[in-house]
This record gives sequence, structure tokens and C-alpha cells, in this order.
Amino acid sequence: MSKMYKTIGLLAHVDAGKTTFAEQLLFHTNSIRNRGRVDHKDAFLDSHELERARGITIFADQAVMSYGSSEYCLIDTPGHVDFSAEMERAIQVMDYAVIIVSAVEGVEGHTETVWQLLQKYGIPVVFFINKTDREGADVASVLEQIRQQLTADAFLLTGSLSDEVAEEVIEFNAERDEPLLNAYLDGHASTSMILSSIGSLLQRRMVFPVMHGSALQDRGIVDFLDNLDLLTETSYDTGASFAARVYKIRHDPQGVRLTFLKILQGKLSVREEIKYTNMSGEEQLEKITSIRVYNGEKNAFIDEAAAGQLIAVTGLTMVSAGDSLGDFQERMPYELVPALKSKVIYDRTVSIREVLRCFRILEAEDPALGVVWDELLQELHIHVMGTIQLEVLTQVTQERFGLSVQFGKPEILYKETIQGKTLGYGHFEPLGHYAEVHLQMEAGPAGSGVSFVNGCHPSDLSVGFQNLVGQHVTEKDHRGILTGSPITDIVITLLTGRAHNKHTTGGDFREATLRAIRQGLEKADNRLLEPYYAFKIKVGTEHIGRVMSDIQQAQGTFEAPEMIGDTAIFTGEAPVAAFMDYASELASFTKGKGALTLRLNGYNPCRTYQDIIANKNYNKNADPEYTSSSIFCSKGKAFGVEWHEAEKYMIRS
Repeated sequence: MSKMYKTIGLLAHVDAGKTTFAEQLLFHTNSIRNRGRVDHKDAFLDSHELERARGITIFADQAVMSYGSSEYCLIDTPGHVDFSAEMERAIQVMDYAVIIVSAVEGVEGHTETVWQLLQKYGIPVVFFINKTDREGADVASVLEQIRQQLTADAFLLTGSLSDEVAEEVIEFNAERDEPLLNAYLDGHASTSMILSSIGSLLQRRMVFPVMHGSALQDRGIVDFLDNLDLLTETSYDTGASFAARVYKIRHDPQGVRLTFLKILQGKLSVREEIKYTNMSGEEQLEKITSIRVYNGEKNAFIDEAAAGQLIAVTGLTMVSAGDSLGDFQERMPYELVPALKSKVIYDRTVSIREVLRCFRILEAEDPALGVVWDELLQELHIHVMGTIQLEVLTQVTQERFGLSVQFGKPEILYKETIQGKTLGYGHFEPLGHYAEVHLQMEAGPAGSGVSFVNGCHPSDLSVGFQNLVGQHVTEKDHRGILTGSPITDIVITLLTGRAHNKHTTGGDFREATLRAIRQGLEKADNRLLEPYYAFKIKVGTEHIGRVMSDIQQAQGTFEAPEMIGDTAIFTGEAPVAAFMDYASELASFTKGKGALTLRLNGYNPCRTYQDIIANKNYNKNADPEYTSSSIFCSKGKAFGVEWHEAEKYMIRS
């Protein structure tokens, strides 16, 4: 009988006992001999020194375990919000997720973020209420929280389904499955039919089993394993052509680049050539030089892997997390993106090329870092989720590269967009070169980024050059002219273009495209945007007035508070700039009893745009990477033309 491969993700709010729970699963499947503990700094999956020192999971590591006829790949994800981008990348390759909730603290801020992400990606979910041995543990209360705050389709599962299936469990699921309901009412519902029905409902996210126990005391773990194995099923087509999704990039101790991927269909062998499209839109063909299966820090080399397996390969040099390989070309936008940026402060005796090399390696492993070298300011910036992430990065750069860095105080990551519609023209014709690009630029939907539409006829410009323009429009963040912040929510359409039979090269179209974008921005109605948080605040009723006042002072908006017993729950949105430090303020006046959940909720027009523009003091005419002027050639001499004159020259030329 062939193995069934299942990828199971473990997710939780920090300190819910997730890593201890993982240790118990590995111990009971004979994957490890001794159970480690976070507080003893010997947990199998928290194998990095940083994780052991801090007692938190920072990296999404994996372990392999077998149970029944299934081989499980267990992914332990970070629980701290600063490392949630790492968690989101891991979610994309999960078959099922286990959300661990503390029986004392209940549903917390990060639990809700995790739930929303799993909804977005359509991942089936099983809950485990942990720490039932602790004083104040209340399984019934936490189950009610799950039903009220996450899903009404959660049901309690006690004991092992291989022993018996409780009547209330059958009835709960039969209400959602007509064939089971009919068989149950007729008295013909067999155990296998019941289990098959629950498994199918779980897979379709129509029900969510909730189990409970204590990972620390080893209670409820064996029953959980039994039920997980009985209710989960995967079906992968090994006979189809190869397709996979990349979920992380790492480097081994020798510096070899490892690409971690989930095979979605087909098989993969060593020395096989893989086709993919890199970030510049170019098609790559590279050979797989090794395949490894990772189990904690250890790995084993294999010659072939099949659909359903999670593996690491060497030989791929330009893929990024989230990329697709082979017969699969879908790339999903990430939900959790940073709203802050920070300046990298480094020893100026160290070459910037060396500093950039180190940060490009880190960016390959965490694309959310968005490493940018600002030529104008001669500064290096990165995008971050929060201050804990910066503390970890300080240690990582020292330990891995021997590079001593510090970081400036996190600042808001602003963006720019346009209102209405405009045209942008770019011409690049120094001696021996020629390219011209005409673009239409119009406001796009909120949160859509910069998108490219090709409206150019092949008789005007060859398809190859048209594709080049598209690549240059989308290959990187382009700067706006108000503050030099990235532009977003703009649809850029290529209307037409011109090339020279003899003098045009691909690079000429990069120059013409960037000039056309900039020229269009010069004529547009530009707007500055700032990031907003969607928030949920839980406080005792005695703090209602204070919280309402704080939200209004931050220029946020909120719904009428929902009252549950003596707790008030506020939901709404507020600018990141005014709310980024509110967690500590809330903790102070509620004496640690208040709870705050923050999630980036897109960008809105900036309230204090005049002050921000003045403070940024960005000189759009002195940016070494961008210019809105065009270059023409006459009588063997090149000359520059300012943006407001460029169109007239193009008509003449």
C-alpha cells in the first residue's frame, strides 16, 4: 500500500503551547526519543539558537512523522506577529492546519489573524484546546469563544473516534450532510460512513473538530493523533506533469541555496530540468542537483520525490517564496505585508556591496524585507513588521555574516497613487540607441498595486519589445514624485511604442519605460497614502469610555462595541502612525487584561499629507534613478528635453 503524504501546519498565538504540542506528536509517532521543552531549550523544532534563546518560534521548520499508512510533514510556524509573513508563506503548502488555543487565555489576537488567513487560502482546520491542566482552564468557555469569534461550525470531539462516535457528534455533522442524515434517521449509518462524512465536511471547511488536552502533561495527544489520521485525507496525482509551489528559501551551513517546495502533482528526479518564470518575467530552465527531505536540522538525500511531498532542492538560483514551478503558474498575493520601514545602520568601513550582498540573501529567505538601496540618500532600508523582528535581524546578521548592524526606529511606509487618468511619454535616443514608449496611466482598485495592460498593436512594436515594457513596469516598486514612496493602485497600459531596426537594444526600452512612467506622474493628480490597521480591542466595561476616546484621538473609526458579559469588543480601523504603539498603552491602563489585535487593512489617503511631504523633503528632480525628461538625437548629437516639452519632440521625430 502506497503512502499518503499529508502536510499539517501548527499555528497559534504566542505561548499557547504549540511547540510542546509538536514535541508530543513526534514522540508518540516514534520520530524522536525524548520530548523537548521550550523552557528547557531542547525542543526538536526550535533548533535555531535564536529560538532557544528567546523561547519562541521564529522560523517555519518541519519534521517528518509516520502514523498509520500516512507520512506527515509537520510544519511548526511562528506565533509572534512580527514573524507572521513566515507563517503565511508556510500556510500556502498546508493540506490541513491545527490551531492551538490556550484553555486559559482562549481566542487571542493572533489566533484571529491565523483563522482569517486559513480562510483566505481555504485550508481545513482542526482545533486543539491546550493547557487544560492549568488553573483557570475552561474548555466549554473557549469552545464558545471559537464558535462566537471564529466559526459556528466548530464541534467538540472527546476521546478517539476509533473507539466510538458520540451521538451529538453524529447529529452535528448529519445536519450538514443530507445522505448521512437520512442514513442516521433510518438507523443505517455505519461507523465508516460517519467518519467518511465528517472527513469530507472537514475537507470542505464545513465543520471544524475541536479536541482538548494538555501537551505538557501528555493528555489527549494519542486521541488527537487517532482522530487526525481518521479524518484527514489527501489525493495527489503522481501521473500528471510536474508542478510545485515554493514556500521558503534557506541556505545550508555551507552557503548552498535551498529551495523548499511542495510538489502539487507529478514527480521530480535529481538532474531533471525545471521550467519557471523569474521575478523579471523571464523564463528560466535549471537543473535540480539534489533533493533533500528535512526533519528538523537533519536531512536525507533522495533521488526522486512525488506529489504531496515537501522537499528542499538545490540547483534553482532565481526562484522566490510563493513562486510556481512546472505546470503551475499561479502566484497568490500575500495578505500580511509590512507597514513599516527601517534604516540599516552599518559600519561605513564595510563596503556597501558586502552589506547589500548579505541583505539580499536575507531578502531571498524573507521577500517581505523589501531591501532597498536609496542612491539619493546613500541609505539602506528594509521593510519590517515590528521591533522584535529587528532585534532578531541584528543577531542573524552578526551570527551568519559576522556583520555588525543596528536599525533606525521603524517609520511608516507610505505609498503614492494618482487620481483619474493621464498619458506618459518616454523617448530614449542617445547616439546608437532608440526606444519610445507611450503609456496610459489611470487609478486602479485599492490594494491592486501596479498592473500592466498591453494595448499595443504588433505592427507598431514587436511582441518581444512589448513584453519588455511590461516587465519594466512590474519588475520593481517605482517611486512617486511627492515623497519618493512606492506608487500603487495604478493601471498602466502600453498604447504604442517605436524601435529602430538597427540601433534598438532591450535596455533602451527600460530607459524609455521609466521615463514614460515618470512623465505621466508629472502630469497626474498625485495622492499620498498611509497604511491603516483593522483593529479589535477587548476590554472590561469600565474602560469603554477611555478606548472610545483613544480611537477618536487617533482619527480611527469603530462600530458600536459588542458586549459579551463584562467584556466590550471594539472593531474598526485606524492609521498605523497613530496606533502602532497602542498595545503598550492598552496594557498599561488595563493592567494587562486588555487585548488588541492589529492587521494591516490596506492604504487610505494620508490625513497629514502636507506635513509628511514637507518632512520627507524629496527632490523629484535630483533622484539618480528616475528622470521625467527624454533624450533625443539630432545631427549626431544627443540632447535632453524636459518632460513638459517631450511630447512635441516625439511628434516631430
